[in-house]
Amino acid sequence: MSLFRVRDLFLSLPDLNRKKPFRPAPRIEILRGLSFDIEEGACVGIVGESGSGKSTLGRTLVRLHEPTAGTVRFRSQNITHLGAEALRPLRRNLQVIFQDPSSSLNPRRTVADIVAAPLFLHGEADPHAKAEEALASVGLGPAFHRRFPHELSGGQRQRVGIARAVALRPRFIFADEIVSGLATSTQAQVIALLRRLRRELSLTIAFVSHELSVVRHLCDQIIVMSAGRIVEAGNTGEIFDAPQHPETQALKAAIPLPEIEPQWLTGETA
Repeated sequence: MSLFRVRDLFLSLPDLNRKKPFRPAPRIEILRGLSFDIEEGACVGIVGESGSGKSTLGRTLVRLHEPTAGTVRFRSQNITHLGAEALRPLRRNLQVIFQDPSSSLNPRRTVADIVAAPLFLHGEADPHAKAEEALASVGLGPAFHRRFPHELSGGQRQRVGIARAVALRPRFIFADEIVSGLATSTQAQVIALLRRLRRELSLTIAFVSHELSVVRHLCDQIIVMSAGRIVEAGNTGEIFDAPQHPETQALKAAIPLPEIEPQWLTGETA
């Protein structure tokens, strides 16, 4: 069953760098006619060079951006142009793990309060207990609950972001470059954690990364983007073994693919 059905998706955004006083900013086309499905339970890697539109695509799927044209269907519901109030009930099922936990975690709130915040927002019963359960699921026990983000390592902060995303038991998670800048061993531990949570919570994941070795180990399918278009898509093994498009071939050739030690993939410490 398709969780997402995307057809002829276009998105243009204001180009604030070219805005002139007293005039609307000119618009720049970011996404150009994208059509694809994401099956329920899949993990899809979205890759491409910087500026290809991959993060913008993920943000559009969770309706942080409203498409300019085309349709986005989530579980058969057309969410393309839903307003804020109509989207509210769906937000619990469309969660995001942001690239930089240092900027996405409130520095004035404790870890437990950060994870509990969306639970309060959605009217969950006993949000603190559920926040503690979510933190336990990512390997952060009671010793971490009263800490602040600056007291954690980079891997631990990213685990807080993951706990916040899964606390509401969403159907879909958009993970935006979440292992960028982490040490290779920590990357592997985060990958192992996502694989386990995906299995235990029946998650569907769109995973944006420029780390192709990470995508290889985590994702079932890959979408390759260039200049706002999908230039190649398919099963991960097929894409890596026999890339067809020059952009895919260039990505594979240009980006180092350090092997992640298999024993690290079961690690739970970061």
